[in-house]
Amino acid sequence: MTSAGRTGHARNGAAARKRGYQNSMRFSKIMAFTMAGAAFTALAQPARPQAADTLSISVAADRNGPTINRHIFGQFAEHLGSGIYGGIWVGKESRIPNVRGIRSDVVAALKAIQVPNVRWPGGCFADEYHWRDGIGPAAKRAVRVNTNWGGAAEPNTFGTDEFMDFVQQVGTEAYVSVNMGSGTIEEAADWVAYMTADASSTAGKERAANGHAKPYKVKFLGLGNESWGCGGSMRPDHYVDLMKRFARFTHNFNPAQQEGDDVMQRIAVGPNDNDGSYTEAVMKAWKDHDWAWDIQGLSLHSYTTDGWPPHLPSTGFDETDYAKLIRATLKIDGIIAEHSAIMDRYDPEKKVALVIDEWGAWLAPLPGTDPGFLVQQNSLRDGILAALNINIFARHADRVRMTNIAQMINVLQAMILTDKEKMVLTPTYHVYKMYVPFQDATFVPVSFDAGSFVQGDISLPRVDAIAARAKDGKLWLAMVNVDPRRPANVRVRFDGVTVKAAQGEVLTAPSVASINEFTAPDVVAPRPLAGRVDAGGVTFELPSKSVVVVQIDS
Repeated sequence: MTSAGRTGHARNGAAARKRGYQNSMRFSKIMAFTMAGAAFTALAQPARPQAADTLSISVAADRNGPTINRHIFGQFAEHLGSGIYGGIWVGKESRIPNVRGIRSDVVAALKAIQVPNVRWPGGCFADEYHWRDGIGPAAKRAVRVNTNWGGAAEPNTFGTDEFMDFVQQVGTEAYVSVNMGSGTIEEAADWVAYMTADASSTAGKERAANGHAKPYKVKFLGLGNESWGCGGSMRPDHYVDLMKRFARFTHNFNPAQQEGDDVMQRIAVGPNDNDGSYTEAVMKAWKDHDWAWDIQGLSLHSYTTDGWPPHLPSTGFDETDYAKLIRATLKIDGIIAEHSAIMDRYDPEKKVALVIDEWGAWLAPLPGTDPGFLVQQNSLRDGILAALNINIFARHADRVRMTNIAQMINVLQAMILTDKEKMVLTPTYHVYKMYVPFQDATFVPVSFDAGSFVQGDISLPRVDAIAARAKDGKLWLAMVNVDPRRPANVRVRFDGVTVKAAQGEVLTAPSVASINEFTAPDVVAPRPLAGRVDAGGVTFELPSKSVVVVQIDS
């Protein structure tokens, strides 16, 4: 296909997102750092006089909130650009070190951040994906055209068995999205059977013949993707009627997943940004559901952009563009609150999780790249953006129990960038690694005066913070200084504990636009930081434009 054709496909692939985004913006409003459950948060306020420019934080270390589910640190890998081919899969004959075709450096990097789950095969790609194209001998697999993303050839070399091999190598859970858009219920049911049935059944025998006798574990099953847009442009009520059937007939046969925590969780398509129509329809149906079907999660997609199509650059931007994107990402707090309120009306016990399985910065494609491949660099700004979002998710931990940043490798706000044998870790990756202690930790209430950062007519909270008690009992504090110019002197008081030491890491760089490149991979990298402890608490000097995570020893 010509470059013009690829560009046309990219535009078509984004058209549904654009229409949904424009419709939803009618309801948009900025709501930053609201109260969620037992969590105390700071409201974005105009600047107030502060003695010696010192901000105060109070940590209620003797109180507990909800569990910060480790699955809020989930990842997303779609057949898009080089996210799969070149990012995960290099082939068994590649000179790049690999295990059965899956590149070893990427696996090691993902294991280091303890990735809890990976969503696959999409995204918009999922609702045109037919799983039988991707099983059996590679030479006999169908080659398709990826109509959603640049009109690229899809060889189906990386299919179900390769994905499950990747999941097992990383030590993570599989989140598989079935095709509700162009597929059938029978196809979806057969796919889940292929993955989970015992080898005594026909489906299990087929999997065993392909070299995998033991059933796979499928922890999460997505019932479609963006059914309001690229997944079929369905009315909410039509989606609900179809979803019930998919939920009913997609049986997981793995003997190890029939009871307890390992039972497969089904996740329904939910809202696009602020549009509550899907939330209302799905939750209303769920409230009245009977034994025949059930769901455990509702999907929300919300990207950080400053208008559509995405136009803010990922490199060489100024502090005004920086402030615009931070302002845009803080809107997700209000979006979560709006949908949580709808869900609470039908599910006051919060049995159904709000699963934000697509989020992150969507910026202009890098000049010279195929616009259908969604290639963008990853700067310190993106690391700060990631930390702010994680903090917001943690404050909504009673309802938000899973998220998937878009995307894991080489696409949008990526953890990892690769180019043939080269690999570089992004600022977003470093934030995820710093936040590992927060996985399955208990939220600890925090209150603080955020101060303010002003850029032109944009006023934002200057500082953000969350705290949690890890599974081993240790207390952790995460802080973000949004201001790109001023360091923040932060005084932290801890209720219920006597602090002996406070040390951890800080992520900062010369500029909010600083990036890691293959020739300079450590421009943005964590370095040690310690607080100054005295009888009244701990004082931290947060560098400008920084993310800090510290362990509090008591």
